[in-house]
Amino acid sequence: MSIRLVVFDMAGTTVHDDGVVNDCLRQVLQEAGVVVDRAAVNAVMGEPKPVAIAKLLNEHPRPDSDEVRRLYARFESVMVSHYAASPNVRPVEGAEETFRALKAHGISVALDTGFNRTVVDAILRRLDWWGASFIDATVASDEVDHGRPHPDLIRRAMRLTGVARDSDVAKVGDTPSDLLEGTAAGCSKVIGITSGSHSRASLERYPHTDLVDSLREVLPLCI
Repeated sequence: MSIRLVVFDMAGTTVHDDGVVNDCLRQVLQEAGVVVDRAAVNAVMGEPKPVAIAKLLNEHPRPDSDEVRRLYARFESVMVSHYAASPNVRPVEGAEETFRALKAHGISVALDTGFNRTVVDAILRRLDWWGASFIDATVASDEVDHGRPHPDLIRRAMRLTGVARDSDVAKVGDTPSDLLEGTAAGCSKVIGITSGSHSRASLERYPHTDLVDSLREVLPLCI
């Protein structure tokens, strides 16, 4: 097996989260009079955020496409403000070290996410990852036809990095939708990281090849 590309999730996997995405999404829904608990939001974490909002609204007798769009716009505004100003925004420990180590072994690095491009770019700018030599490609959910758990994000990352074979790809993420995405894409490595939004026990129920507690454990699995 030869890994040529590793596709990492962003919030919770390579970008410190500490439950902020969950909190912001619940805040936006509560402003609209919809109260959901942390577990309900966690269940849709990693999916395209408009899809996640629609699923959460479907638990209530009211969703329509205009409301989903309005709530998503509010959520995006809250997240962009967070990533622009919060002192807690930082890379996950070991993230940049792992990116650089993979690159040193000739392996491309891509980021994919349930966020749209506006939020992705806010994160990249804040972390000074915009144009960084250790990231080859980033893919946002609004740049593909179908977000997670479909394989479209990974397929786009492969096209952007010139990787043709599914078996040359590893996927790393902290949510069930990450693991399902990697499996759907045929990645030879589907690696769940237990330090993000979901515990080891939660991730064990979904298809994977490996579960790790730290990003530093990714490199030995891919070389």
